[in-house]
Amino acid sequence: MRRVAIISKPQKAELETILPELASWLVSRGFEPIFDDVSAGYAKSEHSVERTEMPALEPELVVVLGGDGTLLSASRAFAKTGTPILSVNLGSLGFLTEIPIQDLYKALEAWCVNCCEVDERSMMHAELWRDGKVFCEFEALNDVVISKGAIARMGDFTIRLNGKLVATFRADGMIVSTPTGSTAYSLAANGPIVMPDVNAMIVNAICPHLLTIRPIVVHGDSEIQIKVEGVADQTYLTVDGQEAVEMKVDDELHCRRSQHAVKLIQQYDTGLFDVLRTKLKWGVR
Repeated sequence: MRRVAIISKPQKAELETILPELASWLVSRGFEPIFDDVSAGYAKSEHSVERTEMPALEPELVVVLGGDGTLLSASRAFAKTGTPILSVNLGSLGFLTEIPIQDLYKALEAWCVNCCEVDERSMMHAELWRDGKVFCEFEALNDVVISKGAIARMGDFTIRLNGKLVATFRADGMIVSTPTGSTAYSLAANGPIVMPDVNAMIVNAICPHLLTIRPIVVHGDSEIQIKVEGVADQTYLTVDGQEAVEMKVDDELHCRRSQHAVKLIQQYDTGLFDVLRTKLKWGVR
């Protein structure tokens, strides 16, 4: 039977109504719904699958019910499969999850008849090197961030681009983002807005202790290397704001464009500026 994976945001009471109805709709059209742990609880199903194990079941579609954080988690889980994702906004902002809940079935019908737009977003491959070898690696849709812990002390960083020295300076942290992530944490740190289809990455320092350091947009085929020369205790590398690894002095973060991409189903052919005006009130006086 053809499968559809369902991933949901926790602590959303409306899912108690939405999920049983969605499951019935899918079954009536010949699809088998497979639920993550959160979705299974709301759907009153005894069968659940860990998000990381869902790709092995080869679903044809992933339905995400939640906010941007839920979508980011689903994107990393399915990063290597190319499975299209239909994201429904149940969150507060919903910058990436653009489909409102009232249009869920309309969007599903469009997908069933291959009559929908698909927006392909590039991902970033990040490797944390420690003691001369890869300690861990990640795929990120938005960004990877080096940020300090509770102690108000800056870190010391050296940046290299394709092996060439860019700068050494002190800052509260570093952000490396994809074009999709340019409107997330990087934007809050005065980074540029980059169109999602641009082959690029953004390197942005968080509160640098130099007036001359500015965000840098580099070609997407570049390799960015950030060496930690000195950090406060409890300094972490975070991936899409969800996965975290504590960093040590002499650790190196290597970032480059991933060979994988995320396919987001769109209900409307809206552009980035439509989303900026609607979600971030860009241009509103």
